[in-house]
Amino acid sequence: MGIIGNPAPNFSAPAAKDGEEITLSLEDFKGKWLILLFYPLDFTFVCPTELVAFSDAADQFKAVNAEIVGVSVDSVHTHLAWMRTPRSQAGVGELNYPLLSDLSKEIAAAYDVLIGDVALRGVFIIDPDGIVQSATINNLDVGRSVAAVYRTLKGYQYARETGNVCPANWEDGQEGMAATLDGVKKTIGG
Repeated sequence: MGIIGNPAPNFSAPAAKDGEEITLSLEDFKGKWLILLFYPLDFTFVCPTELVAFSDAADQFKAVNAEIVGVSVDSVHTHLAWMRTPRSQAGVGELNYPLLSDLSKEIAAAYDVLIGDVALRGVFIIDPDGIVQSATINNLDVGRSVAAVYRTLKGYQYARETGNVCPANWEDGQEGMAATLDGVKKTIGG
């Protein structure tokens, strides 16, 4: 994928946050990690389960200098209506992060998640320098795992801080490995 290791496509668009319309841009997250969470549409089926799960984990991400932004092709007014709809009525209720409006579909296209008139389920981890470190894209039927996104974020933070890499099944708190043949031998050779 051509986006990995490159500057994240820029965006500036209206968003819904705390019951109000604001404007968000990529520049607003300079110096922080950003979890850009594309989803197909408001008032659908898998989407609210994902958005609520990420909202419930937002403080965990904030504690490690990461912000979450949801993005769909809905209007900011539709986002606000969905956020005003209680979870008991299949809405998302109050979320702990903003929902960006991509009515023009330009943001979804720039991140290569646009399929027809909606966005696929894309998660992009963007580092504090604005570089895309990870992109995971699911088709419409399967929601994302908050734990998997958090583990990946922590892995990139670990690699950035230590200069080491994270082998398969690495978990936060574990030792990584040197990016050398000796590192491989120590990790898989016993």
